[in-house]
Amino acid sequence: MTSQGGWVYMVTNKPNGILYVGVTSDIARRAWEHRSGAIDGFSKRYGLKQLVFAERHEDIRFAIQREKTIKHWSRAWKVRLVVATNPDWSDLYDSL
Repeated sequence: MTSQGGWVYMVTNKPNGILYVGVTSDIARRAWEHRSGAIDGFSKRYGLKQLVFAERHEDIRFAIQREKTIKHWSRAWKVRLVVATNPDWSDLYDSL
């Protein structure tokens, strides 16, 4: 039996701002939740609404492991990852 796929993502409040790393099986729904403030927590408290990084994995277990790995990275490494895939820090929500 294979697991459902998943996404590792990062949201921010502005270019080079506060970063939140998360994992989800439904990136469009989760990005909307961040944008609308539907879920209380860190991202709502700091106004993290811009989706700046999204990475697809065929197996949710791999996405969860990747999220844990990225969360342990330094901020500089996380910023480099965003810049490597999204140098302008554009909000990726509309491209989902």
